[in-house]
Amino acid sequence: MSSKIYDMIGVGIGPFNLGLAAMLQEKGGKEALFFERKSEFNWHKGMLIDGTTMQVPFFADLISMADVRSQFTFLNYLQEHDRLYHFYFLEKFNIPRTEYNHYCRWVADQLNSCRFGMAVEQVTPVDNLYEVVVKSEETGEVETYWTRHLAVGIGLSPSVPSYLEKHLGPKVIHSSQYLDKKDELLEGARAVTVIGGGQSAAEVFLDLAKQQNHFSLNWFTRSKGFFPMEYSKLGLEYFSPDYTNFFYELPQQKKDELVPQQDLLHKGISMETIAEIYDLLYEKSVGGQKLNISLQAMTELVEMEKSGAGHVLRLRQNVSDEAFDMQSDVVILGTGYAPAFPHFLMSMQDKIDWDEQSRYQITQDYVLKTKGLTDNHIFIQNGELHTHGVGSGDLGLGAHRNAVILNKIYGKEVYKVNKKNVFQQFGISSGMECREKVSLKQFLGRHTV
Repeated sequence: MSSKIYDMIGVGIGPFNLGLAAMLQEKGGKEALFFERKSEFNWHKGMLIDGTTMQVPFFADLISMADVRSQFTFLNYLQEHDRLYHFYFLEKFNIPRTEYNHYCRWVADQLNSCRFGMAVEQVTPVDNLYEVVVKSEETGEVETYWTRHLAVGIGLSPSVPSYLEKHLGPKVIHSSQYLDKKDELLEGARAVTVIGGGQSAAEVFLDLAKQQNHFSLNWFTRSKGFFPMEYSKLGLEYFSPDYTNFFYELPQQKKDELVPQQDLLHKGISMETIAEIYDLLYEKSVGGQKLNISLQAMTELVEMEKSGAGHVLRLRQNVSDEAFDMQSDVVILGTGYAPAFPHFLMSMQDKIDWDEQSRYQITQDYVLKTKGLTDNHIFIQNGELHTHGVGSGDLGLGAHRNAVILNKIYGKEVYKVNKKNVFQQFGISSGMECREKVSLKQFLGRHTV
């Protein structure tokens, strides 16, 4: 057991906590450790499909949006790898996903605070500090550390509807496992089905369609169409600190109503992927060639049953309310990701201030609200969709959130945080000519005849 007290311990080393570790090391003056259960950094390893790109510009790296002068920017990574001219001539903002992963691994290799192959087993508040119990995945050795602050950056977990969980296995997987299981999945398969209407499902479908030979290929989504993600310039301004601040101040009921209406801000398919799919289907159909491919929106997988080596899928067209069955040897579920309560916080559930729906309550500066723990903090990374809005998982806002967290830890502005970053405004500002702010209910009450 170490008697040393750290200023920060991070749990999980995904892009957000990796960026936090980099920013902490660069500023200095604080002792920190970051633990990750996996043996090395890999960002969505099962979805590093050849030809896929990031859905955000390269500026959404680990630190550029907080400090472009950092040694850990993507541009410096290019310079260090003699790729600046290659990238210059590429003339693209959206980099290959494999390169983003390689960039993050390059940063992780330079950070003394990152410990891979170390799983955090339990966190317990003791005398206004946090006791962190960590287990080595290789040796099983258990160590205890002490910290003033904690950063929970375990990310989101693959989400599968409960009625489908029992069918998961060698031939029924979540899309996050796609590349790891691909060869095994396709061996001897005669029918392959992809479920879901987001980017992951689209990328899996496209990859399968490119190499389709002996199997039929189906793609179903309950969404109203295979629609593109909102990517207009003014639409992108919703992924800004300005919108995050506006959203945070809304009543929780308004937030809960708003989030489901914004699916296409973060759950659609990129225009490039849609175009590539269409072009491939067009080419495959030249000369009247019959496609052994089926795409159908507005259609939900409602049930699945084992049948021989495969499964019978029961599907429903939600608009016409027609149901039908089909056989599929392989099912790939692009059903997204969801936050999960960290097992290592189980022992302090009674000290967390939950909302009415048993969700974290989080302050505007990303501190988990707790009972009786005031001086030192637990910061939440990418678990605040319900409190901070659609930008919670956006890589472009990661550096901003880390800047806010570090300014709080240092007790001063070590990273500049701008209050105005976009052209539009999301609420009534003090600069607008109005005598007073009133609610719609108050307004209607005053003007009822």
